[in-house]
Amino acid sequence: HVQLVESGGGSVQAGVSLRLSCAASGYSSNTFCMGWFRRLPGQEREGVACIYIRSGSTYYADSVKGRFTISQDNAKNTVYLQMNSLKPEDTAMYYCAASSTVGAGLNRNLYHAWGQGTQVTVS
Repeated sequence: HVQLVESGGGSVQAGVSLRLSCAASGYSSNTFCMGWFRRLPGQEREGVACIYIRSGSTYYADSVKGRFTISQDNAKNTVYLQMNSLKPEDTAMYYCAASSTVGAGLNRNLYHAWGQGTQVTVS
């Protein structure tokens, strides 16, 4: 049973950087992909980035390509989301999630474990 705890959110001004962390416990051999999602006010949860644990391959939503970087520290069972050049439209609740589905990508319906979220506000 995977448990995920996010941290690192906050209120910042446009143009600065933040790094979100997701500490995971209870990994199983069936956890293939870790993702970051966000829920903008009044919208559905959307995929931001994901990383395949074994290969390290990464995928990004077009809206964050070139600004956000997802990475993992396997020794710490932690996944990070480095967010640079933040914009007001990045304001959202950010969630970490785990998937046991090969090829889950940014499809939120294929993720089975979710953290509680961390708020990012950019003004």
